[in-house]
Amino acid sequence: MNIILLEHDEIVANTVNLRDRRAEHIGRVLKSRPGDLLRAGIIDGPMGSARVLATSRREVTLQLDCHQDPPTKAATALILALPRPIMLKRVLAQAAAMGVDRIMLTNARRVEKSFFNSSLLAPAGIRTALLQGLEQAGDTRLPTVSVHTRFRPFIEDELPSPHPAGPLRLLAHPEKAPAEATDSGPRRHTTNRQQNPPAGAPPSGTAKALVSGHKGPQVTAGETAMDDQGQISYLPPSAPAQSPLSQVPRDCLRDLAQRRLLAIGPEGGWVDFEINCFQDQGFIPFSWGARILRVDTAVPVLLALAEAR
Repeated sequence: MNIILLEHDEIVANTVNLRDRRAEHIGRVLKSRPGDLLRAGIIDGPMGSARVLATSRREVTLQLDCHQDPPTKAATALILALPRPIMLKRVLAQAAAMGVDRIMLTNARRVEKSFFNSSLLAPAGIRTALLQGLEQAGDTRLPTVSVHTRFRPFIEDELPSPHPAGPLRLLAHPEKAPAEATDSGPRRHTTNRQQNPPAGAPPSGTAKALVSGHKGPQVTAGETAMDDQGQISYLPPSAPAQSPLSQVPRDCLRDLAQRRLLAIGPEGGWVDFEINCFQDQGFIPFSWGARILRVDTAVPVLLALAEAR
């Protein structure tokens, strides 16, 4: 815990009394005493310092001085095929720690239907995991997280058409070369595009849950345009069907270097139908290489690579 995060409604006259794990951390781990200064911040608000006014066995009183802006958010938004619940908790914390501002959890053919019944997908569960990431990174702004139980409506209806002014879209896939490029553009997978949507999708609507860490446009079912956080993109006609991220043509990045939209699939990868759907929406498939990574390894690695470009 590298920052003490506080809710707005906990603060009275710039003073807060803590009686939970934060108080325990301040007393037992930091071993703070009255007069000590701690790093603190208000969730979805400014950050700064907190002076310890009093401590006891189960309670800590702090006086806040929070007037600093939180760190700048990452330029990459994340689409993630829903992983196993035990892994999802780690992935959400990692993404929040790395500054991702928007996370879209979606269904896929290789996603188990039972994953959507996890209590971790409740707003409180998602928020707890995100806060752990913010505490690690020293940030205060929660990412926006949306859960989409149906893959095809999410990709085809909720993501807008590619646009030159949008961010670069990248599709991570563990296979070395699922498709080859041609002179006129990427060659499509040979899977019949008329097949049914991925199996295992619950009958409920696409947007199952939404946790927002800030006020502003949200991802909702049927939305025809995304906000300015990087939800529309453009596929340059010369882009390869798949390549290492380091070989994605620089002309794809030159005018769109400020924003990315990165899609990471299940550990078994996306199926051909899903890759075709992503390509229809302007995503450039790329491969990390021959090694297949666990999702909780792939997310921080690929986010770091995308941000490094």
